[in-house]
Amino acid sequence: MQVWSRREFFGWTTSMNWLADHVLGQTTPASATGIPRRVLGRTGVKVSIIGLGGWHLGAIQDRREAIRIMHAAIDEGVNFFDNAWDYQMGGAETVMGEALAQDGKRKKVFLMTKNCERDYAGSMKNLEDSLRRLKTDFLDLWQFHEMVYDNDPDWVFDKGGLKAALEAKKQGKVRFIGFTGHKDPRIHLKMLAKPYAWDTAQMPVNVLDATYRSFQNEVIPVCLKKNVGVIGMKGLAGGWPQGRLISHMGLSAEECYRYCLSLPISVQVMGIHTMEQLKADVALARNFQPLSASERQALLEKVKDVAGDGRHELFKSTKAFDGPHHRRQHEFDTSAGL
Repeated sequence: MQVWSRREFFGWTTSMNWLADHVLGQTTPASATGIPRRVLGRTGVKVSIIGLGGWHLGAIQDRREAIRIMHAAIDEGVNFFDNAWDYQMGGAETVMGEALAQDGKRKKVFLMTKNCERDYAGSMKNLEDSLRRLKTDFLDLWQFHEMVYDNDPDWVFDKGGLKAALEAKKQGKVRFIGFTGHKDPRIHLKMLAKPYAWDTAQMPVNVLDATYRSFQNEVIPVCLKKNVGVIGMKGLAGGWPQGRLISHMGLSAEECYRYCLSLPISVQVMGIHTMEQLKADVALARNFQPLSASERQALLEKVKDVAGDGRHELFKSTKAFDGPHHRRQHEFDTSAGL
């Protein structure tokens, strides 16, 4: 454990505050793009502060409605699109590909999807599957999905996953490379300590996270120092359809997402499955004002009694939210609730 001197501690804190202010200070006004944008770390690309989550889009039963929502999001200024190879068994990428293939929509978005494999051959197959489903020649961002087991970071390097990603980048099939995970800040820190300069890292960002296995306190500062773009997720602490912060804690979506967007993240991915939700989230982003220190503290106080034991962030402490594909990789039972 590192022991900080008083001077070192305050110097580090000052540096982190400056880096955080720098990220927030780069936010463009809504009038310029429809929705405010921030720079995505070392990529230098400006992305909308809210992103469209692929899992939820893939869960919409009416494909035409899913496509209509995606087109409306683009028209409103949302340019960050999230997906993954395993979402809805490939259905999420397929319907997103249909939407982006129409009327030049692909050129208007920053398209991210996730690689679910750790080895070279599996990663290359994931890539070709994703490119075909998404009807595109390249991905703007390809992330290693679900770094949720302690040896996942080692596997990505030892089994050839990163080698595949670097080759894909050299071939022009991938522009940027990152990773995701929802389980433990230690695993993210292990990935960040590996000998590769990641472009992005995706992680849970919500008001509960501040006091339980906190990514915002432990991982985001390291990302800022390394200029890794931070992508937030689980802003409502998960749960379907409203999110646990709304259904269990009585908070509003506006309160929850204002909290997230007041942190030095580049984009918060939102699970949108109706046009009404899209309109509400677009309005929230367009009118976004950072929380004051007192407003932020009031929210933290409101949830502190139930935040510290993780009862509403079970994706951090159980396997119930680990994807079946990744459980099988590690030879865990895929039964629900484990």
